[in-house]
Amino acid sequence: MEVRGPTLTLRPPTAEDVPALLELGSDPEVTRWFSWGPYRSADEPAAYVRRARARQDAGEQLDLLVVHREAGPIGVTGLSEWSLRDRRAVVGTWFGRAWWGSGVNAESKALVFALAFAGFGLARVGAYADVRHERSQRALEKVGFTLEGTLRAWHRHGDTQKDVRFYGLLRADWETSPLREVPCDLHGDLPPAFLPG
Repeated sequence: MEVRGPTLTLRPPTAEDVPALLELGSDPEVTRWFSWGPYRSADEPAAYVRRARARQDAGEQLDLLVVHREAGPIGVTGLSEWSLRDRRAVVGTWFGRAWWGSGVNAESKALVFALAFAGFGLARVGAYADVRHERSQRALEKVGFTLEGTLRAWHRHGDTQKDVRFYGLLRADWETSPLREVPCDLHGDLPPAFLPG
């Protein structure tokens, strides 16, 4: 399965992507707000690729590599915390530092929203941002998310519980969003574990 846009393609990561993932995820500034990283060896992104496939097959999480038409892999996005009954999931995205502020976030979100709402028929997509991570919060608001509140002690990073801002985007929000107008083509079959029965 691939989701193709004007300059980006979203697809599941493979073993061939390990060197690019190691390069992107070995930057401490990139992983500063994460519960993992930075990567120190190829074994870590290799294990991530294996886990991503297992989580996809189990219907738990859909990880997608963000591939730039000219530059190759530039980051990761995906949908997690699925509730098929409630037709919702949570999006998470990160990019290598060279791509911060470049505009790729908007296109990647346009593609993942098309996959979520048009492909999987979701009613809502949520997102988290650390309460201190203002750049992430601005990025979510810029692509149409609405701040819905603060979840206290929601994420655990190491030995610390982190407060997060929680954002939501409804199908109706997406249907009237400029991101809906971004050309998007879905190629291949949707993973069956994420399709409502």
